[in-house]
Amino acid sequence: MSCIRSIAILVLLAGSLAQCANHSSNTPIVPPPPVVTNEVDFWLTKADQTVLLQKQTSVLAFGTPANIYPLIEVDDTQIFQTIDGFGYALTGGSAQTLNTLTSTVKQQLLQELFGTASNAIGVSYLRVSIGASDLDAAPFSYDDMPSGQTDLTLARFSLSPDQTALIPILKEILAINPTLKIIASPWSPPVWMKDNNSTIGGSLQTQYYSVYAQYFVKYIQAMKTAGITITAITPQNEPLYGGNNPSMLMSAVQQSNFIKNNLGPAFQSANLSTKIVVYDHNCDQLDYPISILSDPATKPFVDGSAFHLYGGDISALSVLHSAFPDKNLYFTEQWTSSTGNFGGDLKWHLKNVIIGSMRNWSKVALEWNLSSNATYNPHTVGGCSTCQGAITVVTPDNFTRNVSYYIVAHASKFVPAGSVRIASNNTGNLNSVAFKTTDGKKVLVVENDGVSSLLFNLKYNGKWVTSSLDGGSVGTYIWL
Repeated sequence: MSCIRSIAILVLLAGSLAQCANHSSNTPIVPPPPVVTNEVDFWLTKADQTVLLQKQTSVLAFGTPANIYPLIEVDDTQIFQTIDGFGYALTGGSAQTLNTLTSTVKQQLLQELFGTASNAIGVSYLRVSIGASDLDAAPFSYDDMPSGQTDLTLARFSLSPDQTALIPILKEILAINPTLKIIASPWSPPVWMKDNNSTIGGSLQTQYYSVYAQYFVKYIQAMKTAGITITAITPQNEPLYGGNNPSMLMSAVQQSNFIKNNLGPAFQSANLSTKIVVYDHNCDQLDYPISILSDPATKPFVDGSAFHLYGGDISALSVLHSAFPDKNLYFTEQWTSSTGNFGGDLKWHLKNVIIGSMRNWSKVALEWNLSSNATYNPHTVGGCSTCQGAITVVTPDNFTRNVSYYIVAHASKFVPAGSVRIASNNTGNLNSVAFKTTDGKKVLVVENDGVSSLLFNLKYNGKWVTSSLDGGSVGTYIWL
C-alpha cells in the first residue's frame, strides 16, 4: 500500500513540473531596463547659497523625449570670438591681504584659484594697477618726487612700492599658471606730470606726454625683468571720472593724441608686444572709443576697447563690434558691495558680466578685487570702503569665498583660454552663453533670471536633455 501511495505522489509531482514548464515557456521574458550613463556634467549654484558650485549627481543623457519645455539649442558650427580668460583685479590691497595668510593656507588658496586640480577654478586672467589703485593702502606712483621737482629722464623710476606684496604674489601665481594673462591700468601718473599736482583728478600735461609714454615702457620692461609679462595696458582707468583717490581725467581727444603721437610709437621703438586697449570705462559713453578708433592715425596702435558696467547696457559692446569688427573687446571691471545680496549679485553679474559680455563679443570678463580683509581694507583715504573681494581673509588660517568667486568660477573652471564662443539662444528668463573648449568639450552657462524654478531642454546635435534651475540660480553644463 505504501508503494502505491509513493507512485501516486511521484505522478502528481511530475504533472506539476510539466505544468510549470509549460507556464514558463508561455511567459514572455522581460529584459532589464537599459543602463543610462551620464553624458552631461552639471554644476550648480543656488541663489539661497544652499548649493555652491557643486557637481550634481543626476543623470543627464541626450535623447528625443517629447515635452513642451523651453529650448536652449547649442550650435558649434557657429563660431564667434576666441576667449582670453576670466578672472579678477589683483589690487595691491588684495596682494597685501593674501600675504597675511600662512604660507601653507596661501599656497592652497592660490592653487584653488589658479590651478588645474579638481577643486580648482582655473582663473586665467588678472588686472593689476600701474602704481596704486584706490584699493592700496595709500596712493603712489613709480616715480614720486618732492613737491616742485620733476624727473624727465625717469631716473628715479622704481617698482619698489610693489616689491613687497604685489610682485611676489604675482610670481607665485605665475608659477602655478605660467600662461596667465595680465592687463594693467594706471589710476594716476606721478603727480608732477599733472596739471593739479594731486593724486585726485586733474589731467596729464601735454609737455609730459612723451615722458609718460616712456613711463609705460619702463613699467612693462621692469615687470618683464621681474618675470611678469604684461599682456595689455589701458592708458587710464575710468578716464571720465576724476573723483577717486587716485584718479585722472583724460578725454577721448587727449587719449587719442597720447596714443598716436607718443604711446604707440614708444611701444614700437621699444619693440613691445603689449597691446594698447582704450577707454576702460562704462558702457554709456560709446562716443569715446568710437572717436579714438575713427582716427586713422590712432587706430593701428589700438588692439581694442575695455568696458565697465556702472552705466549703460552691455549690448553696447556689440554696437562697437559692428562698427569695428577688427578690434577686440574686453570687460575689465565690475564690483560687488559688502552691502549687497548674494542672490541678487549672483544673477545680475552672471547675466551681464559673464553671459552678457561674452554674448556681446568680449574676450575677457573680470570682476573687481580678488580679496580684502573682514573690514574691506586696505584702501586709500577716499577709496572704496565697501568693495567686497572674491575672497575675505578672516585670520591667517581662514578665509571665506564670496559671491564674485562663484560668479567667475562658473565660467573660469570650465572655459580655459583659447576656447571659442559658439551659438546658443536665450529663452524667457533663461540667459545662456556657450563655448567649445580646446579639447572639444561643449560648455553652456545658464542663468535663471526669474523667481520660479524652470524646466528646460538643452539641445545639441538633434537631441536634448531636460534640466531645471531654481529662480536666480546658475548652472554650467559640460559634454563632449
